[in-house]
Amino acid sequence: MKIRKWAIPALLFVTVLSGCKGGGNDLTPEPTPEPTAEDAIGAYLKDWQQLDYAGMYAMLTPDARTKLTAEQFAERYGKIYEGIKAEKLEVEDVSPAPASSSSASPASTASAGPVVQKFQYAVSMNTVAGPVTFKHEGTARKTLDGEEQKWRIDWDSSMIFSEMKDGDKVRVQALASERGEIVDRTGEGLAVNGTAPQLGIVPGKLGDDPAAVKAQVAAKLGITVADIDRKLGASWVKPELFVPIGIVDEADMDAFDNVPGVLFQQKKLRVYPLGEAAAHLTGYVGEINAEQLARLKDKGYKTGDVIGKAGLEQVLEDQLRGTDGVVVAIEDASGQRKSVLAEKAAVPGTSYQLTVDAGLQKTIYEEIKADASSAAAIEPRTGEVLALLSSPSYDPNAFVHGLSAKQYAAWNDDPRHPFLNRFSKGYAPGSSFKIVTAALGLDAGTLDPDKAVEISGLRWTKDGSWGSYYVKRVHAVNPVDLSKALTYSDNIYFAQAALALGKDKFAEDAAKFGIGEAIPIVYPLAKSQLSNKGLKSEIQLADSGYGQGEVTMTSLHVALAFSAIVNGGNIAYPRLTLEDDPDSPQVWKAAAMTPESADILKKDLVQAVTSPEGVGHGAYIQGASIAGKTGTAELKASKGVKGEENGWFVGFDANDPKLLLAVMVEDVSGRGGSTYVTPKVKRIFQQAMKG
Repeated sequence: MKIRKWAIPALLFVTVLSGCKGGGNDLTPEPTPEPTAEDAIGAYLKDWQQLDYAGMYAMLTPDARTKLTAEQFAERYGKIYEGIKAEKLEVEDVSPAPASSSSASPASTASAGPVVQKFQYAVSMNTVAGPVTFKHEGTARKTLDGEEQKWRIDWDSSMIFSEMKDGDKVRVQALASERGEIVDRTGEGLAVNGTAPQLGIVPGKLGDDPAAVKAQVAAKLGITVADIDRKLGASWVKPELFVPIGIVDEADMDAFDNVPGVLFQQKKLRVYPLGEAAAHLTGYVGEINAEQLARLKDKGYKTGDVIGKAGLEQVLEDQLRGTDGVVVAIEDASGQRKSVLAEKAAVPGTSYQLTVDAGLQKTIYEEIKADASSAAAIEPRTGEVLALLSSPSYDPNAFVHGLSAKQYAAWNDDPRHPFLNRFSKGYAPGSSFKIVTAALGLDAGTLDPDKAVEISGLRWTKDGSWGSYYVKRVHAVNPVDLSKALTYSDNIYFAQAALALGKDKFAEDAAKFGIGEAIPIVYPLAKSQLSNKGLKSEIQLADSGYGQGEVTMTSLHVALAFSAIVNGGNIAYPRLTLEDDPDSPQVWKAAAMTPESADILKKDLVQAVTSPEGVGHGAYIQGASIAGKTGTAELKASKGVKGEENGWFVGFDANDPKLLLAVMVEDVSGRGGSTYVTPKVKRIFQQAMKG
């Protein structure tokens, strides 16, 4: 039993000895290892990678901590990283060999004083401007911190980025991209990047009578003094700063000579050299509004950005816009750039060269600008769109320069609706559609071009089932064959031709002309149609045969339909840009009519213009062979009611078919109907023939 009483103390004794230094009779405890420089360096770099700013600050030397508080330290790192959108931060000790103290052993550091150890580290991160990587040297210092000697990091601003010094700043600057330009087939500008004089006021230099100066400037710019005061009252304005007020023409700058406080700067902006002549085609740009910003913020738009508001500027916005760049740089206290940390270059937008001929565009506009009109011009053999116009028009430059409320009201309240893009809308083609009806009948064998059809009087009704409804014509020609029907634009002849085909055949074969399909160009146009919801009656079919009823077509589609006559029955594939895929088809609609039908119609359309009795004779040009068709579309609620009339002329030179024109003018009633249009077309052809 006594042996058992001593067993436990003996075991305890052995256990105590095993925890003492050196064994034997030395019972001194093993000291806890003192933190090394490597431990301090590793802890600091780990906290940095984890963005633990409080942990980083705690590892700084007392001297470094006297330069800024923990809050200031965290705020500086936080603001820099937030501003440059730092992500995927990696911090690594890349010292070439294990660190060692400079001159003393751990046992002697207390008496030897501070100990310094250098270390190298590498930093990498992604930023808004791309990746940033750098290597730098740091210093760990054993120094008195409180009552103990501890390894601490000797910090300064170069540890954020190696090029930084105290007082420097990291700045993020956007690099604006150049918007792609739109030019015509020869390179002439349609929507380009340019400059214009921007008038501004320096508030502190307005002189003794600022009110008089502001009133003078407002009167010359067509704005109000309140407009000027609003700009001068912006929060950023200071007496010595240039405050932009408005854009002026260079020719008007002299009017502001010697006006106190008024200066000029050149401002980059969008320029539309053709102005009103191409406004609906090019459209214009403007500052993004709140609604657009909310819808497009995911695409990188921000307040103040410019965006396409109408026309091709809007349609091609994604391609024209380009991509802004950004640079992350270090600047000194004076704002001078010291070094670039990362840069993402701006990518310019895509420029477009259109098939449009700027000279022809201007020529056509001069002829139609006084009327509400739509016009399209094509090269019928290639399908290249040479001109697209709508009038009346507006000056797109006004939206860029700063549109006054007075000018906007004048355009917006104009009963002719200059903002309305007529070339993108469908209109009743009237008698210009008769070439489609004729082609359908010729190809189907229901129309004999040489047959003399007996038609008496100016009105015709099929039978009693039509009740009081009738088709009327202008010229009482009898008998009538196809050539005479086109020359005199005989509605009754083509109404009967449509009836001979029947509703189903008429609708089925009209599709060969692309009726009901979108025109395959980048600019969105209304689809043409035969009817709203199908041809419901013989009366509607008869009216459709001469382009009335519910038939609608854009001026470009009418021009394309006529291109089949030039191309042996094929409709050319329309092209608006020269960058179109060269492998794209040359033909949009093959065999819209047979070559034989195309030849017959070409000959008859030449006769329709050449004949002094023809309604299209106003387009006749000596020495040319203009083939063309007039059209008068009546817009009224019912028979016997006076309505509006739109006049058409569509034609080309059969001897040299490099230009095919389709022009529609609204409200020609009382002005000669379609004969109001033919002289305009004649002058356009004559100007084009001069080269």
